[in-house]
Amino acid sequence: MTGTSIGLLLADDHPVVRAGLRAVLETEPGIVVVAEAATAEDAVARAAEGDIDVVLMDLRFGGGMNGAEATALITARPGAPRVVIVTTYDSDADTLPAIEAGATGYLLKDAPPEELAAAVRTAAAGRTALAPSVAERLLNRLRTPGTALTRRETEVLTLVAEGLSNQAVGQRLHLTEGTVKSHLARVYTKLGVDSRTAAVATAANLGLIRR
Repeated sequence: MTGTSIGLLLADDHPVVRAGLRAVLETEPGIVVVAEAATAEDAVARAAEGDIDVVLMDLRFGGGMNGAEATALITARPGAPRVVIVTTYDSDADTLPAIEAGATGYLLKDAPPEELAAAVRTAAAGRTALAPSVAERLLNRLRTPGTALTRRETEVLTLVAEGLSNQAVGQRLHLTEGTVKSHLARVYTKLGVDSRTAAVATAANLGLIRR
């Protein structure tokens, strides 16, 4: 946007959520909702038009591209708008891919209105805005790197939690069954467990995978 206004794009596949975000943010001075997008693909296209400063991006869309993939495409362009993830999911399986993709902020949908507006302004200024629960877990990962699961380990364990066998996990992720077993062995060591069930339960309790 021109002048001091922050141009906003709301990307969420639920019209009610977009309407709620619009209602909260349009009352804020200096914040203008320029456009809405119901799919991640639409968000990527609209963000490239040059009048958007900050994108509020959901993580899950009904089909097609997800929010993390869209974030990577949006932020890869020179002079790209900042992306703030606004979602109901705060497990490592959700937050890490989004932050790795270039998201400047990560908020939960139950954040109070003033926190949402502050995050938009913070992101527009080029600083990071993280929900307290997300920030705390990222700090814990830095403090105790030995227990942090890698992205691949998180993917394997998430599929195990969905009830897939090692062979099925391997097919889904294009890995050999032996590679899947070695990933799981490292997960067991890091989490101090000795079974798939215990690994899933412990990881869910720690917020490493989705419940």
